[in-house]
Amino acid sequence: MQALEEKTAELLKTTDELSDVVARQEREIAVLTHRVQMLMQREGERDSQGGGGIMLGDERPPHY
Repeated sequence: MQALEEKTAELLKTTDELSDVVARQEREIAVLTHRVQMLMQREGERDSQGGGGIMLGDERPPHY
């Protein structure tokens, strides 16, 4: 009986720790999702203004 109680206590502790990890990861994912949305919006605005072109290696920069 004592072994079962010890195992149950160990499993409860592990469950609590995993719950904390999942909650922290959920917050981090929310922050990262918000940042990606902001970057996508910023890039969309840059594209709509015409300044988002990609310069290839063989092209001259616009100031030449």
